[in-house]
Amino acid sequence: MEPGEGGTVEAELAALAASGATALVGLIVSEAFERAKSRVTRFFGSRASGEGAEEELQSARAELDRARSGGDADAGADVHGRLRRRLEEVFREDPGAARELAGLLSELAPDTSRGFVSLVGVGVNHGLVLEGSPVHGDIHFHVPPGASPATGWTSPPDQVPVFNGPFSNRTAELAALEARHGDTVEDRSVRVDVLYGLPGVGKSAMAWRYAERTRGRFPDGQLYVDFAALRDQAAPATGGDVSEALAMCLRALPGGHLGIPDSLLDRANLYRSRTAGLRILLVLDDVNQAAQVRALVPKGPGSAVLVTSQGGMGELAVHDGARMVPVRPLDEHHGLRLLTDWCGAEAVEADQEAAKHLVRLCGGLPVALRVAAARLVTDEHAMSIAELAAELDDEADRLAGLALDGEESSVSAVLGASYRMLPPDAARLYRLLGWLPSGRFDLGVAAVAVGADTRGAQRLLRVLAKASLVERARDGRYRMHDLVRLHARERAAEEEPHTEEAALTERVGTHYLALTAFADLALRRERLRIADLTDLLHRATDPFAAPGGPPPLEWLDTERTAVLAVLRAAVRQELYALAWRLAEAFSVLFLYRRYLRAWAETLELGIEAAAAATAGAGTAGEVEEATAGEARLRSLLSRPLLDLGETDRARDQLRRAVALAETTGRLTLRASVQEFLGRCLDVVEPSEAAAAYRRSLELNERAGETRGAALATFFLGRALDARGDHAEAMVLLRRARLDFEHRAEPDRRMAARARAAIGVAHDHLGDTGQAIHELREAVRELRAAADGMQYEALARVQLADIAERAGGHDDLVRECLERAADIHEALGDVGLAKTLRRRLGDLDR
Repeated sequence: MEPGEGGTVEAELAALAASGATALVGLIVSEAFERAKSRVTRFFGSRASGEGAEEELQSARAELDRARSGGDADAGADVHGRLRRRLEEVFREDPGAARELAGLLSELAPDTSRGFVSLVGVGVNHGLVLEGSPVHGDIHFHVPPGASPATGWTSPPDQVPVFNGPFSNRTAELAALEARHGDTVEDRSVRVDVLYGLPGVGKSAMAWRYAERTRGRFPDGQLYVDFAALRDQAAPATGGDVSEALAMCLRALPGGHLGIPDSLLDRANLYRSRTAGLRILLVLDDVNQAAQVRALVPKGPGSAVLVTSQGGMGELAVHDGARMVPVRPLDEHHGLRLLTDWCGAEAVEADQEAAKHLVRLCGGLPVALRVAAARLVTDEHAMSIAELAAELDDEADRLAGLALDGEESSVSAVLGASYRMLPPDAARLYRLLGWLPSGRFDLGVAAVAVGADTRGAQRLLRVLAKASLVERARDGRYRMHDLVRLHARERAAEEEPHTEEAALTERVGTHYLALTAFADLALRRERLRIADLTDLLHRATDPFAAPGGPPPLEWLDTERTAVLAVLRAAVRQELYALAWRLAEAFSVLFLYRRYLRAWAETLELGIEAAAAATAGAGTAGEVEEATAGEARLRSLLSRPLLDLGETDRARDQLRRAVALAETTGRLTLRASVQEFLGRCLDVVEPSEAAAAYRRSLELNERAGETRGAALATFFLGRALDARGDHAEAMVLLRRARLDFEHRAEPDRRMAARARAAIGVAHDHLGDTGQAIHELREAVRELRAAADGMQYEALARVQLADIAERAGGHDDLVRECLERAADIHEALGDVGLAKTLRRRLGDLDR
């Protein structure tokens, strides 16, 4: 044997044994093993080194079965190592054994033994050659070089799981992916796409479906790595999951187990070499680190990588040219298609409204819809869609209703896997966000919820956003999917102290109270307020006063759903003092934007809380303040009730408000309640309205409340004009207009309203020309006021009425009615808008 030749022989022997061990493992785990076991045992038993072969093969089969069911890759490697060492002994003892084993395996397990058979040379032109360098005698091995990966590989991998069941959605997204990856065939690039979205949204199903549809584009096969499974076996921080993923891919590629190195770097280099001449699709499921993708991008031109991840993996987009493809919950149309696929068209069409409601309750989340569909088609009592929707309507039972006995695909199980991977501080924020009364919130609310500064809260929100457990909207606010929020709430109930929900509601409610009070003051500093919030506002920062701060009215409008949800929660948690104060401050929104039902609910909740606060007060001062708060809120409630046509309720609220206000001794409150009483009487008993307004004017003047006096004067002037006292009305209305204009803080909206009332009084006095002039100017002024839309519409209708009676003003009448109809549509008063449009139609006849 020449110097150095022994090392070469040993390397060749080791490679041959390793390939043979791989083929044997493939046979052992196959269904053919029981039939082949006796022949393999005889192969080993006929040699001196074959003692105990039968027991070892049986043990290997059992060990591999356990490894496969438990996902234990290390156990499989142990079996492979033992078989490799046994084969090395056999091949040293009998060089002809390799050819014998190759023939045996090619007959028993042709699919799993091709690499070994090719290496030995059975059935090909080059065979196993015995030459004169001795190995235990005058014999040595000459192992012919293996076929090149590009030409000697006869079984491309096909590893991507099949999506069982119909798949009628995501057609646009799949078409876009196919078009993009189709380009790789022309430009020979390797494209990387990342499908990202919240757990259970269908990312994996979409990736599997894409692989099924594009099989022909990747002639060298499809590889698949599930990083969720690998994370249970290796520590990602050490790169163990990436290293094992590389090994998995290498074993499926040409060359198989041969020469797989131990180090991550060497495996990555070998992977690039083996993929250089191949066009493959690689699907990487449940990736959570960019490094997991980078190491596995194949080198072969025309290859593609499809990644699924909960986060957007922006690092891959910036540094590696990956394209981010959001996978969002299904809309109503596509959610119904999924239900139809699984339950049948007849069931869905039998109750379309219930089916739509079910899609909404599932939040368009495919995993939830599939569980719901499974319950519908397997329930032994033949549950209808309407019955299931009614069951899921209760938030407290919804997650339990979206689970199947013994199934791991329930919504809670899917979300639980993501939750368990969160670091402790992010997991706590996740739980507390589940207790937020609203699913939409900003950074400040998150910081208050978790008790952190905004920088710390922002860091934690990034963690949750990367896991797609929260989503950041374009306006900078965040939202939680409804089912994610229910899961977070479920975790909070299990893991947080039982007092924490009320404490969180108080923290968040106080935060909203301060901001709402600042917005109220920014809109009109001169307004009656009962709650004394001096200490609270002294400790807080006013965002509306800062340069570039948000417009207060727009902020209130944007946050109205969240504030109302916090108000409901505060009452439910018996935080009564907080609740009635928040209701009072929040009412300012509805003086400008007339969401009547929301306004009424806000005030009703505040009244309930104020009454409870009075009953539970510990001091006379607390009793007096809460009583005054209840009186103020009841008087305010009369406004939306009147607009809703509930005049009896409005009058009852005012009767009680007058009685409560009289017990407080607050002149400004008593004056305000009388003003609201007059406005109610304007509708239900106009002859009595003037007396209430005069009482309000008297009380305001006694209290030195000049704006209140101006308001009472304005409403008194309108009441007198309505009952025929036009000259006195004109005097009062002009005085009110001057009072509104010449205040330190001019009230331009009320001044314009007074001008419109002056125009109407001119018409009543027979001065039509001056009436039209005043109303034109009032319309112009109200249009310039950001908060004057509804009063502009009223003034335009009054102007149209007068101009139409006068004749010769057809264009003016048409312009006024069209604009008024547009305003009422924008404000949500569709009925009045239709009436005005019918009137426009009559003009054209």
